[in-house]
This record gives sequence, C-alpha cells and structure tokens, in this order.
Amino acid sequence: MHPITKIKSEVLQGGQALVDKGLVAGTWGNISVRIPETKWIAVTPSGKGYHEITVDDIVIVDAVGTVVEGQFKPSSELPLHLAVYRARTDIQAIVHTHSVFASACAVAHKNIPPIIEDLVQLTGGSVDVAAYALPGTELLAQNIVKTLGNKNAVLMANHGVVGCGQTLDEAMLACELVEKAAQIYIYANQIGGAQPLSNEDIDVMHKFYIEYYSKRQQGRTV
Repeated sequence: MHPITKIKSEVLQGGQALVDKGLVAGTWGNISVRIPETKWIAVTPSGKGYHEITVDDIVIVDAVGTVVEGQFKPSSELPLHLAVYRARTDIQAIVHTHSVFASACAVAHKNIPPIIEDLVQLTGGSVDVAAYALPGTELLAQNIVKTLGNKNAVLMANHGVVGCGQTLDEAMLACELVEKAAQIYIYANQIGGAQPLSNEDIDVMHKFYIEYYSKRQQGRTV
C-alpha cells in the first residue's frame, strides 16, 4: 500500500472510531495526520459521515491549506490543525472531538485539573480551556495554540476537545483520556471535590511517558 494511502486509511478508520466510541455525533469532529517527508496533511472532509466515505475521500492539503488531492472540501476546522502543526513540530496527528463530559467542562469554562495519572502522563498536566471564538476561524486557531502550549490536549470553550500526539493512536488516546478525566472530575466534585496531583509528580510521570512508556506502546524497545 502506498504510504499516503495508508495514512488516509488510518484517518478514515480513526473517524469511524470516533463515531463508534461516542466521541462525536453525526459528521462533527475531525482528524488530521502529517504525511512524512512532505509538507502535506491528510484531513477528514467537511460535512461527510465517517461511515459513508471511502479512503479516496480523505483530503490531502499542503502547509497553507490548499487542496492537493481529493474531491471534497477539507474540514472547516483546518485552520486549527494547520496552526497547531506550525507551532508544534513534535505533533504528528490531531483529533477534535465533542465528547459529553469534556464538553460539559468546556461549556462551563472549567479546566480539567491534573487529577488522574494516565491523563497527566500523556497530556503533561491540566487540560485548560481556550477562549471562545467562532468555529473555523483563525482566532479560534490562535486561541487553541496559545492555551495548548507544550501539552497534548486542550478544551475549546463551548465546543469540545483537541487531542494531539506523535501518532494518530496517541492523539485518539489523548481525547479518550480527557473524556474519562472529565467524567471523574465531575463525579468527584459531587463527593467532596477532586484533589490534583503535585507538579513534581506530574513532571516525573510525563517524563516517564515520553521517554519510555510511549515508545513501548509503539513497539519500540527501550
């Protein structure tokens, strides 16, 4: 299989997984992945059901968003994806979801504190809320980049979640862990309040994830 076709297939499967796992509804949410050794990005098309499209319908764009390959328009949130890729050369994949508990935090403008170990290992700390801006705008993209910083997940005010990773699997996992942590956070606040981890412990766990655990997940020996 051609490398670009393989990546497009992974993006399509990722989109279908978002629906199957209940992280999005309908045609909302989007995914992108960098294509190695190029400046191109594979991204889901706008307004298309993930179980209704084929690999050929995944759109390829260049670094400024011009369509290189594909018959459909790329996701309306493409400016967000491009801005994150420009700011973070370490990020290779981005997933945007509308999961329920994380979106509840987003609409309440409540950061998800660093309360659970698996979340902080991958994301690097709290998951903070980026200021609201209309979907698909450059202002939203810049708000996301600013709030994301060097972490791997961010909440979009009144909207949803953005998860990032060095692989698509990692970006998907980031979104799932944010949703789980949001649910725990909301439940914990009903029984006395969530207690965050210390900055020192967060740093230790995130460093361990980057240097060891993530590589083991990718099948690399460390």
